[in-house]
Amino acid sequence: MIMIRKFFCGLVLLSALVLVPGGVNNARAANDPAKVMGPNACAECHKNEAEVWKGTHHFKTFRDLPRSKEAREIAKKMGARRIKAASLCLDCHFTNQVSGGKVKAIAGISCESCHSAGKSWIKVHSGYSGKKKATETPAEAKTRWEKAEAGGMIRPKEMYRLAKNCYSCHVVPREKLINVGGHTAGSAFELVSWSQGEIRHNLWYGDGKTNKPASAKRKRLMFVVGLVVELETSLRAVGKATEKKTYAVKMAGRASRARKRLAGAAKILSNVPELAAAVKAAGAVGLKLNNDAALSAAADKVAAAGKQIAGKYDGSTFAAIDKAIPGPGKYKGKPVR
Repeated sequence: MIMIRKFFCGLVLLSALVLVPGGVNNARAANDPAKVMGPNACAECHKNEAEVWKGTHHFKTFRDLPRSKEAREIAKKMGARRIKAASLCLDCHFTNQVSGGKVKAIAGISCESCHSAGKSWIKVHSGYSGKKKATETPAEAKTRWEKAEAGGMIRPKEMYRLAKNCYSCHVVPREKLINVGGHTAGSAFELVSWSQGEIRHNLWYGDGKTNKPASAKRKRLMFVVGLVVELETSLRAVGKATEKKTYAVKMAGRASRARKRLAGAAKILSNVPELAAAVKAAGAVGLKLNNDAALSAAADKVAAAGKQIAGKYDGSTFAAIDKAIPGPGKYKGKPVR
């Protein structure tokens, strides 16, 4: 993946494509390009969301990235002749689809980059159990959403899975891309500030036109889960480092900072034992080369804590963390509408 500095210091949020061999994060591995429907399939119903998307860097990367001198230089160092044909670029900067037996970039970072390739769930999630919305029973709706999730859909309520998608690109866990290509070693990504700015699209559950910010309790959960996922992803990245060069040094530094931030959050939210468990697991492992087994095991424990937090809490009991959450002045870009 290539995060170009002029793209909001690497504004690439939620790609939904297959990882290249040797990738350290499989959060997006189930997003098969053969199952990608394309943004037009989503825009049929989500027209307002599609219009918001068209005003973001996520949309513009399809046109702008291949024109970037910096991107071309990195691609050249990696031996790639065309950015839209290079897997390390496609993974995070584009929406890919199988066409004519080949994987092709069809859009920038789009709907399925967040919610996963839609072939197995797109009709299910919008089918209202074969009825109209007004006549679908709550039980039928529950079953419908369960089927959509079983088909791979990542719903907004699934905070851990959403965050995994974000960090799988923003941490840039690709050693060769950084050491050889000269790519930046991730962005200064934080889930609340990067999701409440220009890419915010909270329209579906409102009047369809008003793009409201996330609620206070959702931002709390988003912030906490984001801290956990960053630590998990960073630990895995350090574990995959093979030589003491830029990648290893940067990832170890990122993991160290992530441990400290999570430890601070755990002190504030002493009523969340899962945070303490994540801090303990991460603190017991060394951030060094040739330590993949221990780092992966620690990351697994951190991940388990993140999943428990996302499934158990809604943020309503996290008010003490409000002082640590970035406010509107820190949001990346301005929301459309």
